[in-house]
Amino acid sequence: MEMTDMTGVSLKRGSLVVEDNDSGAPAEETKKQKMSECSPARGLDLLGNDSVLHSEDMPGAPEAVSAGRDEKNSEAQLEEEEEEDGLSEEEEEEEAESFADMMKHGLTELDVGITKFVSPHQGFSGILKERYSDFVVHEIGKDGRISHLDDLSVPVDEEDPSEDAFTVLTAEEKQRLEELQLFKNKETSVAIEVIEDTKEKRTVIHQAIKSLFPGLETKTEDREGKKYIVAYHTAGRKALANPRKHSWPKSRGSYCHFVLYKENKDTMDAINVLSKYLRVKPNIFSYMGTKDKRAITVQEIAVLKITAQRLAHLNKCLMNFKLGNFSYQKNPLKLGELQGNHFTVVLRNITGTDDQVQQAMNSLKEIGFINYYGMQRFGTTAVPTYQVGRAILQNSWTEVMDLILKPRSGAEKGYLVKCREEWAKTKDPAAALRKLPVKRCVEGQLLRGLSKYGMKNIVSAFGIIPRNNRLMYIHSYQSYVWNNMVSKRIEDYGLKPIPGDLVLKGATATYIEEEDINNYSIHDVVMPLPGFDVIYPKHKIRDAYREMLTADNLDIDNMRHKIRDYSLSGAYRKIIIRPQNVSWEVVAYDDPKIPLFNTDVDNLEGKPPPVFPSEGKYRALKMDFSLPPSTYATMAIREVLKMDTSIKNQTQLNTTWLR
Repeated sequence: MEMTDMTGVSLKRGSLVVEDNDSGAPAEETKKQKMSECSPARGLDLLGNDSVLHSEDMPGAPEAVSAGRDEKNSEAQLEEEEEEDGLSEEEEEEEAESFADMMKHGLTELDVGITKFVSPHQGFSGILKERYSDFVVHEIGKDGRISHLDDLSVPVDEEDPSEDAFTVLTAEEKQRLEELQLFKNKETSVAIEVIEDTKEKRTVIHQAIKSLFPGLETKTEDREGKKYIVAYHTAGRKALANPRKHSWPKSRGSYCHFVLYKENKDTMDAINVLSKYLRVKPNIFSYMGTKDKRAITVQEIAVLKITAQRLAHLNKCLMNFKLGNFSYQKNPLKLGELQGNHFTVVLRNITGTDDQVQQAMNSLKEIGFINYYGMQRFGTTAVPTYQVGRAILQNSWTEVMDLILKPRSGAEKGYLVKCREEWAKTKDPAAALRKLPVKRCVEGQLLRGLSKYGMKNIVSAFGIIPRNNRLMYIHSYQSYVWNNMVSKRIEDYGLKPIPGDLVLKGATATYIEEEDINNYSIHDVVMPLPGFDVIYPKHKIRDAYREMLTADNLDIDNMRHKIRDYSLSGAYRKIIIRPQNVSWEVVAYDDPKIPLFNTDVDNLEGKPPPVFPSEGKYRALKMDFSLPPSTYATMAIREVLKMDTSIKNQTQLNTTWLR
C-alpha cells in the first residue's frame, strides 16, 4: 500500500466541492429557495385554505465525540425571518465575483494540514457542481436501514380531526387565534361565530382550533341567540412548548416519526420552518444527525404530539420539502443514534480514462481515504476558526475579540465591512452594532455582549454567543492539530500499523505492541484529538503533538481551562476510513443541466430514470458510497480526483461555477 503527497498535483479542475457527513458547509451564494405562498408571514393562513400565501453553517463538536450538533438557539431562530430577495443574473454574477475575491484570502488544504493521499493512482478532473441536485444524502438509521421517502400516506386514526378542520377557519380568524396563542395582544379569548350552525360544524371548529393552535382550549357559548366557539388559554405560556396532554390518545405513541426530504436547507433551518408552520417551538423536534444545506438530503425526524395528518398538510404549503413515511412511536430520536449516511454524488465533465476511474474507485473501495476534517471545519474567510479557538485556549481574550471583529482581507457583506471599520476606528461596541442590520451573527452577538458587560469583561461578553458556536472554535483548533499530526504520521510511517500506534478496544485506547502487530491493519489505527483525557502514540508523533502545542503556547499536559466549557477532554478518530456499499458508473450526456439520476421525489412522481446515450458531449462519474458519522465526503472525493477541495483553490480555477 502506498501513499502519495499533494506536491505537484495538476489542478485543472472546476467548481466547488461541498457538503459532508453531518458537518458544516462553506457559505456560497446560492439560488434562493422558492417558498409556497401559504407563509406564516402573510396573513397566517396556514394549513387551511388552498389559497396561496410562504450561512456559513457552523460545525458542532468534533464529530469523533458526537455525531450531531447541539441545537441552536431555537427560540431566537424561531423569530428570524427568511430573506426572499432573489437576485437578477447581473447581481448573481456580481455576488459570484465578490465571493471569488473573498476566497483569494481564504484557506487552502495545506493551511489546515491536509497534504497526503493514500493511493498512487493518477488524478483527473471532475466538477462537483454547485447544484445541490448532484449531491444526495440518505441517512442510515441505527438499524442499518437507509432512509427513503417512498410513502406519502397518512396512518388512519379515528382520533384525527376531519379534513374540514383544515379549511373551516378564515384567514382573519386564524390570525386572531395565532395572536391569542402567542400572547401577541391583550385579548384573553377569541370568539368565532358559527355560521350555518350544526353540531357537526361546531365539532369541526373545536377540532380545528385545538389541532392547529396547541395551548388553546375551546367552549361553546350562546350570545344573543347565536352560537359562538370561544377559544382561550388553558395552560399559560408553557403550552406552546408542551402540547396538551389530555388531547392525545393514550393508545398512540407520543412521537410522530417521519422522513424529511429537503433541498438546499440545513436541518435546523428546516425544523425552524416546520415549527413556524405548525405554530410550535422547535425543541419538540428531534433527529439523529444534522444534514447541511448544499444538498438534497433525506433523514428521519420525530416530533412530539403532532399528528401525521397535520404534518402531511405541510406538503401542500412547502416547496423544497416533502414529508412522508409517518409512524407513531413511544420515543424521540437521539443525536448520534445513526449509523452514518449514504451518498450519491455526480462528478460532471470528468477527464479521466475508464482505466483511471477504475483505479481510483477500486482504491476508494479497497483502501479508503485519510479521515481528515474537511475544509468546512475551518471557515471560509481570512480569519480561520482554528485561530480563534487557539486564542480561547491560550486565554488571550483580547485576541479573541480582535480576531472576530477586526477588519479582514477579502470581500464581505457591506454591512459587516462597515461594522468592522467602525470597530477599528472607535472600539465602541454600541456604535459598531448599529452598523449591523442582522444582529444574530457572531459579530453582533459579541458586540452586544461587550455593550452589556464592558471591554474589561470580554469573557462574559463572548459568553453571549450560543454555547455550541463558541465550542465550534476550539473544536476547530483540535481538528487543525489532528489533521497536521495525521499527515505527519503517514509521512513518517506510511500506511501500516506500527508498535506504539493506538487502537480502540471498546471505548478505551490501547497501544499496539510488537507481538500484536499482525492482528491489526491501518484501518484499526486511531489518533487523538488533544485533550486531558486521551493518551498519545508511543513513538515520535507523541513528540510532534507536544511540539505543535508548545509552539502555540499551550501545555499538552494541562488541557483544562479556567472556564470549564473550554476544557478539552479529547477524543479518538480513525485515521483511514474505508467507505461501504461503494458502486459507480461512468455515463455520457449532452446537456449539462439535466439531472443524471432520480431522487426519491422523482420516483414518487413516477418519473422514468434518465436514459444515457452511448456517446455524448460530456462524461460523468456517478458514485454511491456509505460513510460512518463524522466523516467528510469531500475527503473521499478528494482521494478519487487527487484535488485540493478548498474553495480558495476551486474559485481561482473557475469562478463561473459559483452560480
